Amino acid sequence: MLVQQILKIKDADATDVATIAPDKTVADAAAMLSRLRIGALVVSPDGKAVEGILSERDIVRELGKSGDGCLKWTVADMMTREIVSCSPSDKADQILAAMTEGRFRHLPVMRDGEMIGLISIGDVVKARLSELSMEKDALQGLIAGY
Repeated sequence: MLVQQILKIKDADATDVATIAPDKTVADAAAMLSRLRIGALVVSPDGKAVEGILSERDIVRELGKSGDGCLKWTVADMMTREIVSCSPSDKADQILAAMTEGRFRHLPVMRDGEMIGLISIGDVVKARLSELSMEKDALQGLIAGY
């Protein structure tokens, strides 16, 4: 399965990429993550360009290190700047391997330098499980002769 197919499945669920401006506070980001019940925000001044990503893990890690004062920092102060991204034509199994190896759970999908979507490791696992289920059903059909 390709990333573009995963995005189509997500579009059926009417999900948009949640972004936050780099000058917002980490407290603003935490409130947004909680309200939307998601694990990461793409840091973007315009909703298309990706400057970074801020995850709930990033916030918790820094809270443990620096205390609650870090909630007053800007998102730009805490975000991950070196972003790994993918393209719509990438294969789900390759993306899953990259996410597992890099130990990250969210991946912006880019086309011509603009973000067109965001996939999570949950999205990729769900797609792979669906793909494996279809393969299993096809093989059972071949064995059973129908």
